[in-house]
Amino acid sequence: MREFAELQRDLAPACAANAPGSRIPHVLVTLPSFSIGESLLSHYADRLPALEHRYLVTVLLLPRVPGCELVFVSSAPPPPALVDHYLSLVPRAARASVRRRLWVLVVPDTSYRPVAAKLRDRPDLVEELRRHIGGRPAFLEPWNVTADEVEIARRLDVPVDGTAPELWPLGFKSAGRRLLAGAGVPVPAGCEDVHTVEDVDRAVDDVLRRRPGAAGVVLKLDDSGAGDGNVVLRRDGLPGSAGHLRDAVRRLPDWYLTALTLGGVVEELVTGDRFASPSVQGEITPDGRVTVLSTHEQVLGGDSGQVYLGCRFPAEPHYAAELGSHGRAAGEALARCGARGRYGVDFVATSGPGGWTLQGLEINLRKGGTTHPYTVLRNLVPGRYDPDRGRWTADDGTVHCYCATDNLVDPAWTGLPPREVVDAVDREGLRFDRRTRTGVVLHMLSGLAVDGRFGLTAIAPTPAAAHELLERTHACVDRLARRPVAAGP
Repeated sequence: MREFAELQRDLAPACAANAPGSRIPHVLVTLPSFSIGESLLSHYADRLPALEHRYLVTVLLLPRVPGCELVFVSSAPPPPALVDHYLSLVPRAARASVRRRLWVLVVPDTSYRPVAAKLRDRPDLVEELRRHIGGRPAFLEPWNVTADEVEIARRLDVPVDGTAPELWPLGFKSAGRRLLAGAGVPVPAGCEDVHTVEDVDRAVDDVLRRRPGAAGVVLKLDDSGAGDGNVVLRRDGLPGSAGHLRDAVRRLPDWYLTALTLGGVVEELVTGDRFASPSVQGEITPDGRVTVLSTHEQVLGGDSGQVYLGCRFPAEPHYAAELGSHGRAAGEALARCGARGRYGVDFVATSGPGGWTLQGLEINLRKGGTTHPYTVLRNLVPGRYDPDRGRWTADDGTVHCYCATDNLVDPAWTGLPPREVVDAVDREGLRFDRRTRTGVVLHMLSGLAVDGRFGLTAIAPTPAAAHELLERTHACVDRLARRPVAAGP
């Protein structure tokens, strides 16, 4: 912590240099390293480079910050068509300057490891980056902060815009529930710090005693993300349902029960006539001030219905203000603990006779699936999010929304050349238009080669218009994939 604190002394001036309009020469090192557990890393496997490439949208800030040079670190080069796509979205007069101020630093390593760990094993690349920074103000912008990110920052002698790794457990499911409750944020009935099947048995009995009408429980691994450590156990109206749930726990895979020994939570499976999964994204400045940046409706799916697939911005107006208030309270509690940088809070919202009810689920001390869409909006449609009114107002007074996903996927799209996808979107008139401030921004195009997957952010004046843009893009790419192949000579 002492060494980390010494690095952090330079964070405030480095962040100040990165403000819109700043001409102070400085370097922003974007390190989208998914420093997470091995089981989760292996789940993403070949998709890791594509997930890293989501954060290449950071290049869109360069026209707004003339003094900034961006170093984007990745384990594989992004498709040239993707870089060209982003350059096409900046003012023509700024494109040459933006290209000069972007350096993609590739760490060539195909192992299923975080890119920070890969870079740490390449002292020659770290030294090259250090020479490139050359003593200018600089900071590291990681996805999350572990010992690997801190070691790279130490070798570069630059601060980190994030929370010290010693505080990382604040984002674990058990600690997060306790912090939310302590900040006055309602949480579902549940039990923290379960480690064994017997602990789960007791927790299930406790939840069903307190909430006899509960539809079931959710078992969550403490150190997990994107819903991949969540298991939904439903009662399904069965007699002796507590025993039924206990049997289901004993049928979980060995790897899951092993991971559970490190800790987890059991909480009520919240249901309602209407159900939503909103979230709050906030930022804690180097001096501890909290800003609510955005609220979202998360789109969840997967076999458990708990896996993050995309989002809609902003959250529903019925509860957006209350959501922002809870998100700020959580951020202030985190700041008092010493957390800094980006954070997120996931909620569940249910509607009943008395209106909407919000309950906090978990805290993320890192960037997430809502970070890169927000980056797109902030840099292409400069303005601010008003947490009291629950909307984004651009500098010209217009209101904007977006719909975003990392999971437009079809096996029939596998192998589609990114250049052809970009060109097809352009021909359909779907690409973001700076004049109307409406349109689509693509990302993750390298995922097409892996499993026919890519992502996008669709910006429009209304949620319905943004969703329509997403659907039109889906149809556009589908037509491209299914076009007749010309016969050879």
